[in-house]
Amino acid sequence: MRVPLVPRSPPLAAAAAAAAMPPRRRRVRRPLPPTAPLCASTPPPSTPSVDIPKSEAPGHRPPPARRRLPLAAAAAAAAEAEGEWNPLPLSATDLSLPLTLPTGQTFLWRRTSVSPLRFTAAVGPHLVSLSCLPDGRVAFLLHNESPTSSVPDAHAALCDYLNAAVPLADLWRQFAAADARFAEVAAGLGGGGARVLRQDPVECVFQFLCSSNNNIARIEKMVWKLAGYGERLGEVGGFVFHRFPTIDRLARVSEQELREAGFGYRAKYVVGTARELQAKPGGGEKWLASMRTRELPEVIEALCTLPGVGPKVAACVALFSLDQNHAVPVDTHVWKVATQYLMPELAGKSITTKLSVAVADAFVTKFGSYAGWAQNVLFIGQLSAQKLMVSEDSNGTTKSTKRKHRGNNVDT
Repeated sequence: MRVPLVPRSPPLAAAAAAAAMPPRRRRVRRPLPPTAPLCASTPPPSTPSVDIPKSEAPGHRPPPARRRLPLAAAAAAAAEAEGEWNPLPLSATDLSLPLTLPTGQTFLWRRTSVSPLRFTAAVGPHLVSLSCLPDGRVAFLLHNESPTSSVPDAHAALCDYLNAAVPLADLWRQFAAADARFAEVAAGLGGGGARVLRQDPVECVFQFLCSSNNNIARIEKMVWKLAGYGERLGEVGGFVFHRFPTIDRLARVSEQELREAGFGYRAKYVVGTARELQAKPGGGEKWLASMRTRELPEVIEALCTLPGVGPKVAACVALFSLDQNHAVPVDTHVWKVATQYLMPELAGKSITTKLSVAVADAFVTKFGSYAGWAQNVLFIGQLSAQKLMVSEDSNGTTKSTKRKHRGNNVDT
């Protein structure tokens, strides 16, 4: 179901007064888009904007121009050119954009508007923005509608990408009943909305190759560089978006080129993994997709054969792209949760592969087959920067702070 855009009609009194006046050329203005605390689409007027020079409109005094912050100005410009917003089968409590998209699962979404809050990315061949309608439903705007990117196809791709079939509210109730710490964190995060994504496995692998011993800002820069090797889909909010490149395209990138772009030692892992996947029987895409039907230990073992992939990165890829919902990536944040609330006997010890397995098993014992989803919420609860993001002020601004990625300074 699409949300129709209805242009505003001028007040009747104003229209009558205008008809009574002698004809003259006037300046036609667009209505300013309304502001909303979350994110609401603004319908454009049905007529194009025409500016009449002041010299041709004597006595006309327009109101003084309002100062706008860069993001607000970009949002206003985007509102004038946007099309229809298409609802997804998710409410704001089913999907919180700031709790899901910028919290370390993926590094390709960009915040293209503050008020209303919108995030934009390429999901396969579809360039889409996500936002919330005034009625609380999450909706998407397709920016590159074409024979290869239609609204129905983008809707299906987003439902798959967002794991829309998973009943998040039911899971959170089960988790909160099983664990007092989860209940406390969930209440602090607003009671819902942090989903685990179902990303394209190729895209997920190469993103997390950039994540080892790194911070989010630098990871985003590296991943953005890799995405730039793909097909250009369009520009939104000052960002140029590309479809994530194929394995074959990444295999043609040189290690030296990536080192010059600031990848450091990770450059050899990106190039090496692309070539390893390229050589898989049937191709790397098919090999990775086959992991969705295998047991988790087999998946972790297989992924660890790729250059630069260790147990933690393998667990991230398994959870965020391979349907391994009970995979638990153990980093410093998750280790802290485990030693404080699940396994206090491990306090003071260092993370090892063996102890990481024990922690993951403890999460599964506590939370069941969707333990990875519970771990994701507890991870978000450990991020001080996330608390700032959730509590944005009324102007849509947040304080800048450095954020460490999950697993910073932990073996990959």
